[in-house]
Amino acid sequence: MHVQEWLESVPAVSVYLLVGVVIGLESLGIPLPGEIVLVSSALLASQHGEIDPLILGSCASAGAIIGDSIGYAIGRKGGKPLLTWLGGKFPRHFGPHHVATAERAFERWGMWAVFFGRFVALLRIFAGPLAGVLRMPYWKFVTANVLGGIVWAGGTTAVIYYVGIVAEAWLKRFSWMGLLVALLFGLGSMIVLRRRARKADAEHAAAAAAAGEPGAGAGQEDRAGSGAARTGD
Repeated sequence: MHVQEWLESVPAVSVYLLVGVVIGLESLGIPLPGEIVLVSSALLASQHGEIDPLILGSCASAGAIIGDSIGYAIGRKGGKPLLTWLGGKFPRHFGPHHVATAERAFERWGMWAVFFGRFVALLRIFAGPLAGVLRMPYWKFVTANVLGGIVWAGGTTAVIYYVGIVAEAWLKRFSWMGLLVALLFGLGSMIVLRRRARKADAEHAAAAAAAGEPGAGAGQEDRAGSGAARTGD
């Protein structure tokens, strides 16, 4: 059954709860299709007056903020072993390449990685737990978490809702398009991040191998010795 068709069969309160819980669990670090559920629910709200887009956006934002906060607490307590354990349970989402990519994003962007991570499928799962593992200052995390949760969840709900209103004549076809776009966006971002992680790992391994080449230290000592001999002459 189509996600939107299934959502049409449940009460509005259940839709609010479903969106909040799914997005919350995804933000906590459990790989779930939070973006797909949110897009489908926003489209449904544009067709049925029973679902209030303001309540829907608020529930989505609350789920994102609370989920990320719990993920931060778990990551701060669990540390690196937690990522290793998650890598064994969810290798497609928490494998070494994914972790390396996310860590580099955090090292480069800091709290902005939490904010903009909302808009990238992989980082949306990683943001909370990894911020805790890397012991990001809580005030930075909570600021980026709240702003990112509101902008992503509320903004997505508003955009999809109003597009659905404008495109009412071809809304059913658009619902499939919306889901397809969400899926392609998530898949594309994961592929790009994975390729970047592999490339960075290869470069790091090459640099480490070059630094550890046998004879390099001896060559430097020989050159230093020759220089000293010339100075003595």
